[in-house]
Amino acid sequence: MRDTRESRLLLVLLIATAFALITVDIRGGQESPVDGARQAAAAVFGPVENGVAAAVDPVGNAIGAVRDSGERHTRIAALEKENAALKAKLGSDDRNRNRVRELDSMLKTAGAGQYGIKGAEVIAIGAAQGFSWTVTIDIGARDGVQRDMTVLNGSGLVGRVTTVGPSTSTVLLANDPDFTVGTRMEKSDELGFATGQGDRPLLVQLLNGKAKVKKGDRLVTFGSQADKPFVPGVPVGEVVRVDPAGGGLTRNVYVRPYVGFTKLDIVGVVVQAPRTDPRDMVLPQKPKPAPTVTVTATPPAPDGQQPGQQMGGQAPVGPATGRVERKPAQRPAAPPADQQAGQQAGQPDADQPDQNQQPQDQEATP
Repeated sequence: MRDTRESRLLLVLLIATAFALITVDIRGGQESPVDGARQAAAAVFGPVENGVAAAVDPVGNAIGAVRDSGERHTRIAALEKENAALKAKLGSDDRNRNRVRELDSMLKTAGAGQYGIKGAEVIAIGAAQGFSWTVTIDIGARDGVQRDMTVLNGSGLVGRVTTVGPSTSTVLLANDPDFTVGTRMEKSDELGFATGQGDRPLLVQLLNGKAKVKKGDRLVTFGSQADKPFVPGVPVGEVVRVDPAGGGLTRNVYVRPYVGFTKLDIVGVVVQAPRTDPRDMVLPQKPKPAPTVTVTATPPAPDGQQPGQQMGGQAPVGPATGRVERKPAQRPAAPPADQQAGQQAGQPDADQPDQNQQPQDQEATP
């Protein structure tokens, strides 16, 4: 249809008619004069709408399914993320509990030795600065850390600081072959020098070649001049082997360190030395030995003999008490008949009755 003056006039008339019908329908309410026309239109166009809806529903369902699939995928992703967060939280809770125990143990060690420490976390393990056994901690010069400071944890001596950066430091571990520390034996005060041997026990050379030392003896640090690089009294380890004394000037012993160098996490740098030498106060108390239980076994009786029966004229011994059992003396047996016949007539023995005498109130048996 071409755009002409007549077509525009027709469009205006149709729009005006539509507004008039709408106005009449609204004012008429349920008795609207166009209600019949509406019902007729519904009867004509209703089946067409149902058919179109039936044809369009699969497409709409597919679109809705795609949209719901995206929402379900989003929900699944959110649930997986929440599950991973919960697992990470559980793992972190276990780790936090372990770290709290390590921190508590380290604080007790520092308190026993009166060491002023700065807590740190091991953030790297490996070869650094040309050393084979080192760790990197997350504190440095900004935290007051200086070179040649003692590093410890709740178990004992960890090492010493070798390199200091602004916010990190490198620690040489006590099991490194280049590590040497002065030691002192518990109670005996025998001095020596401990050297690291990697994953093997520390080698300690005692200055006294005739020193009396045995397996299980414990050592602590002797301390250095001006408390650098080592403060005194830090637990080092326990003797596991002693070389025989060969008459030399020194004697070698092998010490298992208290610290596990492959599982370091929380450590402390001693930034303030104790006022007095704590000596053996930092060492843990030795466990008390368990009481020994003694069991006394009763030997079994020989074959054919009851328990407690007298053997070889000896008095039997009770099974558990160890007391000697005494039996009443047995009366001697009567002499044989031929000996009775050969006895001379006389007063009978008071202890033995007359064998030929019969009771008076009974007749003799013929």
